[in-house]
Amino acid sequence: MKHIIIKTVAISVLTSSLLVASGYRLPESSINSTALSAAYVANAHGADAAYYNPANMAFNSNNHAFEGALTYINLSEITYKDNRSPLFNASSKEEKLFAPSFFLTSKDYDGIRYGFSLTVPGGLSKRWDSPFAKLFAEEFTLEIVELNPVASYKVNNNFAIGGGLRLVHTSGIVKSDGMAITTASAGAVNKPAARDMEADSIQFGYNVAATYKPDSALTIAATYRSNVDLDVEGNAKLYLSGTKLYDGGASVDVPLPAVASLALSYDFGATVLELEYDKTFWSEYKALDFQFEDTVPLALQAAFDAPKPREWEDTNAIRVGLTHQMNEKLTLMGGFAIDENPAPTRNLGFELPDSDATLYSGGFRYQYSDALSFGASLLYDTKDDRKVVNDDELNGEFTDASALLVTTGIAYKF
Repeated sequence: MKHIIIKTVAISVLTSSLLVASGYRLPESSINSTALSAAYVANAHGADAAYYNPANMAFNSNNHAFEGALTYINLSEITYKDNRSPLFNASSKEEKLFAPSFFLTSKDYDGIRYGFSLTVPGGLSKRWDSPFAKLFAEEFTLEIVELNPVASYKVNNNFAIGGGLRLVHTSGIVKSDGMAITTASAGAVNKPAARDMEADSIQFGYNVAATYKPDSALTIAATYRSNVDLDVEGNAKLYLSGTKLYDGGASVDVPLPAVASLALSYDFGATVLELEYDKTFWSEYKALDFQFEDTVPLALQAAFDAPKPREWEDTNAIRVGLTHQMNEKLTLMGGFAIDENPAPTRNLGFELPDSDATLYSGGFRYQYSDALSFGASLLYDTKDDRKVVNDDELNGEFTDASALLVTTGIAYKF
């Protein structure tokens, strides 16, 4: 007997579609990084080197530096077209978000520099209105904020090291409405289930960096940001047919994955070219397993209490950035990147309609005075269309996914 099972899916605030890069990372947080498609490790300089390569702080000019930036993020509607029935077709809502960032670096103290950054290294907001999509994902809103105090040490004129502590705060909301288990046999039996959850966490990690300048033109750099296990804790309410059956503590542990970057830049005089390779270790994310303080009623255990495999894969990104000094005042920048997505098709759903991405970017900085500069940059991220057939849950194609970032900011030396 032919049957279709629409499985309920236990969903966390940390498994939804990415703002810009693979998974739920956001690697662009400053004027330069947005303009260069995050090809900004070897040539990181100024206050935002505190985040992108703290070792490079050792080669900054000998003063204190500050930079503040605000990034506007527009996520396009995503369209899902089902191969089985137009009743399953869906469109997500367009999302408009803002991500602030702050960077501070010190002058030299006997070879040591200090720095600090506040960034949004990842996050999301994804909402679906279509009935079929709402079975799995009505709303996912995630906020991740990272504080990163760092220091650098200049070993000699050609080599420096740096590193610091990651303090990551996470908060989010999960809503799933009308989630159903349906069996098409003699008669359909619908058991609408729903979840309403709010949670947050504070966790710690570290980052390290090294920069080598064999000559005045070439720079070779490597950075590593550690995995941070986001043990998100909060309160969950679970419903069946409109009746609340659970109201209590809940938690889930998912990774903010480690990222390793290797980059080189070459200074041709007025122009600097940077090539970067980075690897994101998404394979840390093997399963989604909610933990509840109290026993979940039997009728809801399959929907919310059973571990769900994720089995994400490590991803690679190739980034190219070009910085050109037009004159003493104006600097132009451009970038390009190719970024893989981590989610295998067998585990893809409305909570993560992710696909491989191609990024294009550009921007400028203007030196208003010796101390003050400002600038703006833009990045366009276009996602590949993605066909999905898995476990009779999805049988169709996601299209039209893209993101637009606009970053503006100001920098000051003192």
